[in-house]
Amino acid sequence: MNQDVQQWIENHHVKHQPFCAYIYDLTGLSRHVETMLEAIPQDTHLFYAIKANPDRKIIETLLPVVDGFEVASIGELEKVRSVSEEVPVLFGGPGKKEYELEAALQKGVAYIHVESLLELQRLIHIARNMDTQVSVLLRINLQTNALPTTPISMAGQPSPFGMDEQLIGEALSLIRSHENKHVHFRGFHFHSLSNNMHADWHIEMIRLYIQKVEGWKKKFNVPVHVLNAGGGFGVSYDENPDFDWKQFMSLLHKEGILDRLEGTKLFFEPGRWLVANYGYYAAEVIDIKKSMEQHFAIVRGGTHHHRLPASWGHDHPFSIVSVEEWEYPFERPEITSGEVSIVGELCTPKDRLHTNAIIQKLRVGDVVVLEKSGAYSWSISHHDFLDHRRPDFYYMEEEMNYG
Repeated sequence: MNQDVQQWIENHHVKHQPFCAYIYDLTGLSRHVETMLEAIPQDTHLFYAIKANPDRKIIETLLPVVDGFEVASIGELEKVRSVSEEVPVLFGGPGKKEYELEAALQKGVAYIHVESLLELQRLIHIARNMDTQVSVLLRINLQTNALPTTPISMAGQPSPFGMDEQLIGEALSLIRSHENKHVHFRGFHFHSLSNNMHADWHIEMIRLYIQKVEGWKKKFNVPVHVLNAGGGFGVSYDENPDFDWKQFMSLLHKEGILDRLEGTKLFFEPGRWLVANYGYYAAEVIDIKKSMEQHFAIVRGGTHHHRLPASWGHDHPFSIVSVEEWEYPFERPEITSGEVSIVGELCTPKDRLHTNAIIQKLRVGDVVVLEKSGAYSWSISHHDFLDHRRPDFYYMEEEMNYG
């Protein structure tokens, strides 16, 4: 665990108020993305998919370093626009409503990812009525078994995401129609998988995308200005390593893949891989009990704050910050050299963060810190279940200025 985070928790622990907070390392996040950009090739652009974590401070931190943001709702678009009116925004999502398309045009998105023929027809109708120009990327669900398999696959199989590649011709005919003067085809969008750990798999996927686009350019006689390859770069929540970005960039150069783009811009829109390692969820142990030879540590918090472990079915990695103060006149419960399940304060057995963790020492009053909690943690959680108090939010910034 980041030693600055541990020191911060030790300094801000308040007696009689069980500690429960998200802590975001904004300095580390900014440096991480700057390092990513050092390896990125020319005509390759990095967007942040804010669905991973739409916290305003994170958007503000990333604004100077990324090329733009990807959003999947008007609510997310409004969050980005509240930070910047000019930054390029990609607007995706399989269920765009008419009012969302209207708002997207009003707020000046750079590209809309069109996911169905009906959505394209709606957009043409709306843009004509508003007399507004808009650029689109067609999101394609490739019909192939050549895509890598990850726990969440979003293409290569029946899917609500994107349109089948057999519909490209019909989509382009709608755009080329004499009735359409406002919606302009700029390229293709793919997002086939989530949380891929293997750089070589990602290379093969990009190679397949380019091969497909090369064929479509010839078949339909269209210029392709943008190939959006989505995100899907993986973060490991066990002993396995995360996706290796430097290896991926190196392979892009070595394999000659970029040379085949011939002036087409390559977009990436990761979310998890940017922010996951720069967020921490810290919750104080409020009770330890033994039930039928199993130990449980109950924390002030749980899956209503941090739903990712329950959602993905994994044991979340954590560290322990020891708190020495104990003011009660009775014995302090503790576990030494044993197994314990870290559970939350909810009235459900599914409120588990880690099952049968092996620990050296854990006491009531210590703080359990769930690492890698910067993505898909707070924002996907069922905050209002049982109406417990929400966690605090703190931000570590340059020169250790905390807020």
